[in-house]
Amino acid sequence: MTIDGIRFASQREGSRYRALKLLERAGEITGLELQPVFVLAPGVLVPGEKRKRPALRYVADFAYTDTDGRRVVLDVKGVQTPVFRMKMHLLALQGVSVVLV
Repeated sequence: MTIDGIRFASQREGSRYRALKLLERAGEITGLELQPVFVLAPGVLVPGEKRKRPALRYVADFAYTDTDGRRVVLDVKGVQTPVFRMKMHLLALQGVSVVLV
């Protein structure tokens, strides 16, 4: 699904984008971001390997600021895989919680 020239992974994600754009136009949210990136662990050189492994990252679907000034991180998710649950755990250690839709 493509909206505003942006390709979304699913219709649910595209629909959520439309709803968030309406909230932003109404002034109920600000600073809407698409695909914000969170570093879960920095890159590291593993002993015995020649190249540094890249940082572990989580890419959310959306982030925005609500009327109370809080940053909201939102993910449109159909299935919570074990890897996704691990990433949520690591984000929580950084004080970031994700709202699942």
